[in-house]
Amino acid sequence: MDSILLDRLKRGDMKAFDALFRKYYPLLCAYGCKFVREEIAEEIAQDTMLWLWEHREENIIRFSLVKYLLRTVYRKSLNRIEQEQVKLNAETCFYQEICENVLEESDLCEINDLSRKLREAIRNLPDNYRESFVMHRFKDMTYKEIAGELNVSVQTVNYRIGQALKLLYAALKDYLPVLFLLLPAK
Repeated sequence: MDSILLDRLKRGDMKAFDALFRKYYPLLCAYGCKFVREEIAEEIAQDTMLWLWEHREENIIRFSLVKYLLRTVYRKSLNRIEQEQVKLNAETCFYQEICENVLEESDLCEINDLSRKLREAIRNLPDNYRESFVMHRFKDMTYKEIAGELNVSVQTVNYRIGQALKLLYAALKDYLPVLFLLLPAK
């Protein structure tokens, strides 16, 4: 049955996609919930099925559709777990960098305010900008490494980091002189 639906899907048949979606989406959500929160599992299941539709003309599935979809959900879940860890580590790293590089004569209240604003500015970045920025800045990953991990082009990573920096500069414009003094250049 899956092979017939896959053949129809390759030809762009939305009914075949709908049938596959209804058949596998609940299973993918349940499987994803073993690794991540329910709403994230649902998002991952949707992304997986959307990816199947977008790549329908490619010969990706060689054996079992269900195994392929489950493996994709597993990888995407692990990536999401790592992304969440990166977010947590980013805030910790930023705070540690600021604390380690604080000028002795700096006003503690101003530093605390800057630290809060910095964490807030990073938190307010769009997810894909923040993810690329954090991977580059705090995990010392190259644009090529980030592109490989996120399954996007190097130009996309470059754009995301550039946009993240623009947004951070705009959000922290009142603190830029202090930031340049406190944070080492990379």
